[in-house]
This record gives sequence, C-alpha cells and structure tokens, in this order.
Amino acid sequence: QLQASGGGLVQAGGSLRVSCAASGRTFSTYITGWFRQAPGKEREFVAGIDWSGGSTAYADSVKGRFTISRDNAKNTVYLQMNSLKPEDTAVYYCAVRFGATAEASESLWNYWGQGTQVTVSS
Repeated sequence: QLQASGGGLVQAGGSLRVSCAASGRTFSTYITGWFRQAPGKEREFVAGIDWSGGSTAYADSVKGRFTISRDNAKNTVYLQMNSLKPEDTAVYYCAVRFGATAEASESLWNYWGQGTQVTVSS
C-alpha cells in the first residue's frame, strides 16, 4: 500500500515536500515515481527514482525545481518541490513500477497510492 502525504497550499515561489510511504511489502527494488493530475487534464509523469536512488528522471516542466529522493530504511520516497508555480497545482500521486526505468506512461506502473492535493496560489 502506498500512502501519499504532505500536500497543501503554498504561494508561488514557495516550496513543499510530499512523501510516499509504503506499507506491507517493501519497494526498495522497484522504481518509484510521482505523477500529477491537474483539473481537466490527463495525469502526467513528474519524476521517478530507482531502488538505489542513483538514477532519477524528471519531466522537463519540473527539471531544476523538483528533486525526488528515497529513504529505503523508512520505505519512503520524497518529492521536494521548489520555486513552485500556479501551473504546478494538481493532485500528486505516487506509484511503483516493477522495472528498471521510470516510464512516462501510467499504464506501465503497477501500484498507485491515493493522491495528495498541491495548490499553488499566484
């Protein structure tokens, strides 16, 4: 089970960190990622990280502003979001994929957590 948390309301230019905690089976050997879905839009890939934390991938829209990291001892993956923009407003979902690489297509991910709302005010 994946539990996302940490969303909230923040002003443009601010920062927020969302977390994804896994319970039950650990996910240290999987790819873990974050997706987001804004109102009226399709869900899109944001970032992904491999089990070691040594390989990460980001959507172009968040590169240089967001950082994904993981703490396998806590079974938790984090998404640090800096320099937030109103267009980052969305429900953020974490997901796990049984594979070697992060993929942008949500159909290639195996487990999903519930979302956490991030709202960036202008």
